[in-house]
Amino acid sequence: MGNSALKHHYETAAKTGVLNLSKSKINEFPAGLKQLHSVLRTLDLSENKFVELPSDIGLFLHLKSLTVNKNRLISLPDELGDLIKLETLSAVGNRLTIIPSSVSQLSKLKQVYLSDNLIKEFPLMLCGLKHLDVVDLSKNKITEVPKGVGTLNVTELNLNQNQISVLAEDIADCPRLKTLRMEENCLQLTAVPIRLLKESHISSLTVDGNLFEMKSFMDLEGYDKYMERYTAMKNKLL
Repeated sequence: MGNSALKHHYETAAKTGVLNLSKSKINEFPAGLKQLHSVLRTLDLSENKFVELPSDIGLFLHLKSLTVNKNRLISLPDELGDLIKLETLSAVGNRLTIIPSSVSQLSKLKQVYLSDNLIKEFPLMLCGLKHLDVVDLSKNKITEVPKGVGTLNVTELNLNQNQISVLAEDIADCPRLKTLRMEENCLQLTAVPIRLLKESHISSLTVDGNLFEMKSFMDLEGYDKYMERYTAMKNKLL
């Protein structure tokens, strides 16, 4: 993107608080971007060449939405935790292996999209964020949903296409979880907590493509309780 085009984008962003620099062939923050740190509420840096985000991202204290999809990011900076007004974080299609613990400070966070990365450990730092609604961790390398997940406040959790073989029983304690997507993982039938079926709030559970037949899954203790919730949810939608 040429300097004149960038200048026009900056002038518009100064008025609207919205800046889209996607597909701009950049790998670092242009100088003019930093001058907008006090006004930007939405920033889109998708489809560029970033390997890392600079620590300066922590200056953008009014950001509510940060999108960095389809870059070459291998990590996110600790300063991300300074964005206390952030509501949406999207970093789909990068090379991330871990999420910084500072994300636990993002108390306004509602939506997190981290699919198609190389994340190996379930990001427990997201647990306890009271406004979190949707987390998408599909297409990663996660092998375990560990103990402690029960304080995750989301209504929807997408873990499709990982390598999960262990599912902690306290996932049944998630207070608002209604939709859990677990397709194409490595779950044995014995790894499915019975409490998940009998006692959770989950009304939409997808488990196709794991290491068991769906007929056997339907024979599990508590499946009828799950179906009661599923049917009630479907009836509400009619």
